Amino acid sequence: MTHDEFRAAMTRLAGGVVLVTAQEPPLDPDDPNAPAGEDAGMTATAFMSVSLEPPLVLVSLREGSRMDDLLAEQPLWAVSVLAESQRHIAGRFAMKGRISDRLLFEDIPYVRGEATDAPLVGGALATLECRTEQRVAAGDHTLVIGRVLTARVPSVDGRPLMYFKGRYRQLG
Repeated sequence: MTHDEFRAAMTRLAGGVVLVTAQEPPLDPDDPNAPAGEDAGMTATAFMSVSLEPPLVLVSLREGSRMDDLLAEQPLWAVSVLAESQRHIAGRFAMKGRISDRLLFEDIPYVRGEATDAPLVGGALATLECRTEQRVAAGDHTLVIGRVLTARVPSVDGRPLMYFKGRYRQLG
């Protein structure tokens, strides 16, 4: 089997699209006047529920990516389940060689999570705040298992943004 064959087969699995966010720790955690770290975000389609008791979720991160490095040192993070109207947000945070995350968040409505201080996207179908429980090396990715600290469904209306055959899609 080749990489291309494997990739082609896996594109046939439809998945929901989420934005994983976290805030970098302050530059000097011992100095209360030190500037806070920047927000970071990453689009993910490899996200799933793992357990109801305790409430656990899993996200797969490319090894050595900015989010993988950040979540190795920052145990608190959040997930916004994107609606089909938020395709532009998914595309923005999935770009390779993108501009700074600070600019990417600039015109996106969000609130700060009460448990994580991470950005939670306005208009998302659901939001979760998590604390890392376990990190598992898996090939060229890291599986991050997080305990869900808060779960909200701020938007009861709307349909999920899906990813299928290498493109963002609408359900139905």
